[in-house]
Amino acid sequence: MARPRLYEQVIERLREYVTSTRLSAGDKLPAERELAQRLGVSRASIKQAIVVLEVQGLIEARHGGGTYLVRDTLDAEPVEQLVERRRRLPDVLEAREALETKLAELAAERRTKADLDELEAALDYMREEISSGSNGVEGDRRFHAAVTAAAHSSMLAEFMRSIADQITESRTESLRQPGRPSRSLGQHLAIFDAISIRDGRKAATAMRRHLRTVAKVRLLTWNPDDDVEQ
Repeated sequence: MARPRLYEQVIERLREYVTSTRLSAGDKLPAERELAQRLGVSRASIKQAIVVLEVQGLIEARHGGGTYLVRDTLDAEPVEQLVERRRRLPDVLEAREALETKLAELAAERRTKADLDELEAALDYMREEISSGSNGVEGDRRFHAAVTAAAHSSMLAEFMRSIADQITESRTESLRQPGRPSRSLGQHLAIFDAISIRDGRKAATAMRRHLRTVAKVRLLTWNPDDDVEQ
């Protein structure tokens, strides 16, 4: 059996603290030392609990500026689910780069006026989502789906459908990184520009650059076994 992680218990106590003190999105959490004293736990456990909450996009630790709530609650995902996603995410990202760079290249070579219209609509949708404070997940999905459609490759489209759930996980993980939605939108624009001028090599390069940004997520730098109780 897996050894218990004390910080998992601390996460629940932090959730209760946020609820009882009526903190909400944008509010600053007390310093780690103060939280440790209030909750009666070690500072090391507080630190690791905060890392897990940061990995899930529930809080944002600003360098030299404290820790802030991103949402109104700390309803954290079970740690074992995070561990499992961390295990499979590299394979998903590798598959996405292999498939989607080729799709972008083909889209540049084969796209129609209707395909460009769909790509533009997806960009507009994501732009509106971000403006309203959302992470832009649906707009991102629509854009990548439009690139796939513009490639006019039934076999590659089938491969993409076969890993759709895993792609959704990687999308959500990426877009909850601080500052990532607007950066992804900018990279989508670069992909669109290359497709619109029928430059397959440039489209593939832009897509590869984008997907390597997608792969830079906090989850992959997290060690779930830090501070496991002995």
